[in-house]
Amino acid sequence: MQAFTLPDFYMPYPARLNPHLERSRAHSTAWARGMGMLDAPRPGGGLIWDEAALAQMDYALMCAYTHPDCDGATLDLITDWYVWVFFFDDHFLELFKHSRDLAGAKAHLDRLELFMTAEGETPPEPADPAEAGLKDLWARTVPAMSPDWRRRFTTSTHNLMVESMWELNNIELGRVANPIEYVQMRRRVGGAPWSADLVEYAARAEIPAHLAGTRPMKVLSDTFSDAVHLRNDLFSYQREVQEEGENSNAVLVFERFFDCPTQEAAELVNDLLTSRLQQFETTALTEVPSLLAERAAPAHEQAAVAAYVKGLQDWQSGGHEWHARSSRYMNEGAAGGPVPGVPPGPSGLGTSAVWSLLPTLRLGADLRSRQHLSPPLRPVGHLDLPAFHMPFAFRTNPHLEAARRHGADWARRMGMFDSLPGISAGALWDERRFLGFDFAHCAAMIHADGTLEQVCLSSDWLAWGTYGDDYFPLVFGVPRDLPAARLCHERLGSFMPVDMSETPEPSGALERGLGDLWRRTASGMDARGRRRLRAAVEDMTASWVWEVGNQALNRVPDPIDYVEMRRKTFGSDMTMSLARLAHIDVVPDEVYQTRVLRELDTAAQDYACFTNDLFSYQKEIEFEGEVHNMVLVVERFLGVDRCRARDIVADLMTARMRQFEHIVAHDLPALLDDLALGERARQILVEHTESLKDWMSGILEWHRRCARYTEAELRTHGSATAPRSPAPFAAPLTGASLTASPTHALLTAAPSHAFVTAAPARVTAGAPQPSAPEVWRAMPPTGLGTSAARLTPQGPPETAPDR
Repeated sequence: MQAFTLPDFYMPYPARLNPHLERSRAHSTAWARGMGMLDAPRPGGGLIWDEAALAQMDYALMCAYTHPDCDGATLDLITDWYVWVFFFDDHFLELFKHSRDLAGAKAHLDRLELFMTAEGETPPEPADPAEAGLKDLWARTVPAMSPDWRRRFTTSTHNLMVESMWELNNIELGRVANPIEYVQMRRRVGGAPWSADLVEYAARAEIPAHLAGTRPMKVLSDTFSDAVHLRNDLFSYQREVQEEGENSNAVLVFERFFDCPTQEAAELVNDLLTSRLQQFETTALTEVPSLLAERAAPAHEQAAVAAYVKGLQDWQSGGHEWHARSSRYMNEGAAGGPVPGVPPGPSGLGTSAVWSLLPTLRLGADLRSRQHLSPPLRPVGHLDLPAFHMPFAFRTNPHLEAARRHGADWARRMGMFDSLPGISAGALWDERRFLGFDFAHCAAMIHADGTLEQVCLSSDWLAWGTYGDDYFPLVFGVPRDLPAARLCHERLGSFMPVDMSETPEPSGALERGLGDLWRRTASGMDARGRRRLRAAVEDMTASWVWEVGNQALNRVPDPIDYVEMRRKTFGSDMTMSLARLAHIDVVPDEVYQTRVLRELDTAAQDYACFTNDLFSYQKEIEFEGEVHNMVLVVERFLGVDRCRARDIVADLMTARMRQFEHIVAHDLPALLDDLALGERARQILVEHTESLKDWMSGILEWHRRCARYTEAELRTHGSATAPRSPAPFAAPLTGASLTASPTHALLTAAPSHAFVTAAPARVTAGAPQPSAPEVWRAMPPTGLGTSAARLTPQGPPETAPDR
């Protein structure tokens, strides 16, 4: 009996089969035998795999579905890679997960690393089938690709092997991850980023280095990865959780976090899967064309990006088809049929395809409608705050009063109290309001042991970041002027010269303030530190542009995209960068990329970001018409009222704080011992942990004491920053910078089944394409599945505010 009934899946892309399937079946079986995978013994007796088991799992079929267009030799190689990765997973399970042999597991993984050789290096002789397979595949694959791709693929392969220790540790402790931690870690251990790298190889579509690190390309990879992993978790729950005792599965994570039945947890996982696929579509159809236009990408790069996106689409549909057929998974009922609740329709030849599409139409319409049904400036009233789990006491720097005097004087000199055109009250801020915001108090708690200069500098950064966060939605978001927001973001870069040269004449407080802060912060850094600081600030200002784009579409973000972008919009990513830059020559970069430090930082960031969202809910929803608030994101995604959403956000904060405490108590000491860092580097990392405690406790206390979020302040001054007359839903974007995007080239470069099937706004390859503003405007209301909107409820009724 199945653990739950599989939900209806959103899958808008057709699955196709590579004609070289039988060749790759025969090849991969012979290859696995040659590597010793069919003779590897299980510790308790028997074999990990035999030929019958390999044939039943049919990885050649998976690869033929996920890579339908590559030639036979390429399909053979890709299939061998997947045979290896599944063998590695099962081999690791049998040797180390069942026995809880942590030391043996680490030694095994450390040795596997030796087979990912750099150019000119020679690997050791393999001692087991996993090592033999990796050595063979590395030699057959890596030389054909660029050094940049090799670095990315090495990192992906490293992660899927090494982060298996995270799973093993959690099994040992009986610990189930929280939802945010799980999604982040699943990308590293689950292997889908590695699969995305192999798509580049199979499609002969390597992403140029200058594009690979950009937000649109990262989002494509991340949404692809999340969808692959969430789908796998649904199909593999019974085998992993009920039969093998695994606890790294999204269905189990949701069961535990939401305290709900397995069926309900599975439906929630499927909703998140749908959301990630739709985020993929949104990114491919809007952000990617804009990126190619901004970078003036030549035709061959546009074609490579289009082929890569098509390859990711093929993988999604093919992976789903294989999961529905493979003996490895629970897949009863995965084949489609009439949709419950929909009256019977025509039958006969070809109608099965129509029935199989209906769940996709329904799911697509339901989720998109919830994302775009947030009325601006709706009265919500005061949101009662939950109890906060805060185990650390705040401390206050003795230089607070001096920093307060400095902060007001600095803001006045920078022009933050000057009038802005188009704002009814004349100025974004005035001095009385600024004193009520009390950024110096926040800085004095964040830097409880800092000098007066450090507290003043931190206070000014807080003031500037908050001013910019208020400025962008008001000046650019209200008129839906996305091109102007982008130009503002780009111009701000000229006030952060790496060589500390002259800057342009500032046009207002935003530019003047950044120029002053740059000189005071970057003057003591070398060129490498300045480049990193500039990149951190530009990531934050670019995230404000992202917010303007969502505001223009009245689009509540996808939950995962929101959490990850919130760290940038709040400035916490920049805060972490500044902390690292202070010790750039002592602690190696790779230390901060380890799971332990990454999870430590992001857990603290999320706690602080969600603190702000809870306190600012009324300000943002009722007085500013914002769509960027975690409470609202949860409301819309789960279809719950704001009180239930508030409680879920508070539970996420508690889960992230408990994870932070777990890392500090267990994972960080183990990491410090494992890395064998010097005494100074160890001390810096311990001090970093203590500073994060001050940061979180100080931010919470500042929100409790600051006037910015009180209802009295909002009633008195909310109208000064609220949009005077919100533009209608999906109003056209102004400016000409988007109208020349290479949407047409991107679409026509791909075969006809690629973007045409994925596009929320349906297009025909080779036909004249709409301008980018038209694509932005048309996409939400005419997206895939909107014709079926009448089949689904339009979300829960708005609850009355509990004033």
